[in-house]
Amino acid sequence: MPEEESSKTVKVRALSDLEPGQRAFVTAIRSNGLMRRRLLDLGFVPGREVEALLESPAGDPTAYRILGAVIALREEDAFEVQIGSSPCAPDSSLMPEYHAPSTTAHDAEGQKKPLRTADGMLPVVALAGNPNTGKSTVFNRLTGLRQHVGNWPGKTVTRTEGVWFREGRRLLLVDLPGTYSLLSTSEEEEIARDYLVFGTPDCTVVVVDAACLERNLNLVFQVLEITDRVVVCVNLMDQARTKGIHINQELLESELGVPVALVSARFGEGMEILEEKILGVVENRIRTRPARVPYDPQLEQAIQELVPDLERVFPDLPNTRWIAMRLIDGGDKRLRREVESALLVDQEGRIGAGSIQGGSPTADEIRR
Repeated sequence: MPEEESSKTVKVRALSDLEPGQRAFVTAIRSNGLMRRRLLDLGFVPGREVEALLESPAGDPTAYRILGAVIALREEDAFEVQIGSSPCAPDSSLMPEYHAPSTTAHDAEGQKKPLRTADGMLPVVALAGNPNTGKSTVFNRLTGLRQHVGNWPGKTVTRTEGVWFREGRRLLLVDLPGTYSLLSTSEEEEIARDYLVFGTPDCTVVVVDAACLERNLNLVFQVLEITDRVVVCVNLMDQARTKGIHINQELLESELGVPVALVSARFGEGMEILEEKILGVVENRIRTRPARVPYDPQLEQAIQELVPDLERVFPDLPNTRWIAMRLIDGGDKRLRREVESALLVDQEGRIGAGSIQGGSPTADEIRR
């Protein structure tokens, strides 16, 4: 058989055309809105190789391997992923260039935050991460049997909390639902988003898979948009080593601008270092300067115009910049309705001094 005919890489148009065992490269996402965002969050970014693994007995969904992870997609969703036989140049609008943070530390006032113990409450540490990153193993290592399991208020999603003892201190750990994104396209994502945005934990630990680091960094950068008080826990180092993967902890720390700990929670490896870095952030001893995505000047101007309006109408609202970005993005309809309902009453339909297109939306335009 000729070599080109035996190759596993084939020329096809849609991901749904791939047969188990075949490989191709993502060239574009056909759809827009939430579906486009969801597929990008899952790792289906132009230029990445994807392999079809197997179909369910009913023929749908199909499992695909991309960026080291296995993802199941329904045929109608896989059809939205355009593929080809060779890599394409990634779309710069989908993969913005990240800039390493300045090495200049914040001044003391820029990082101080009163510990919750000052008013009788325990400092809170939230654990976030993609599914299957070993987040629950990290949680169990830190809390042991000191855990409480229930449901999030009004939800069927399990809520797990535990007390962590460290250097004579007690801290409350909250295990957030596993999520690929904080852009609220599922109940789990909505819970994780609301807790990080409105709960303002003293430290957020983002657990990532060392063998799928690139894919997991999508969530890391979303969390860094919300809070400076972050520790990145690179878990499953034992599995990464078996695959010949080396993680440069110092370089990653420099690029992200937040503490990074390399661990294998299953064996307790690196947990002592992780604990030290979490406590350092909680007690304001470790100062961070998180790397954030640079935005288009027009988008940045729209954010700057909207933030003061949010702060005036909701003086106690945390993370107004992140909320402003989500309102301008328009994808998070629930958040948009909740915030705009109050803004409309106060501002007679005017939200911000302008929009990306250069005009201020009216109340009727927003309702539509």
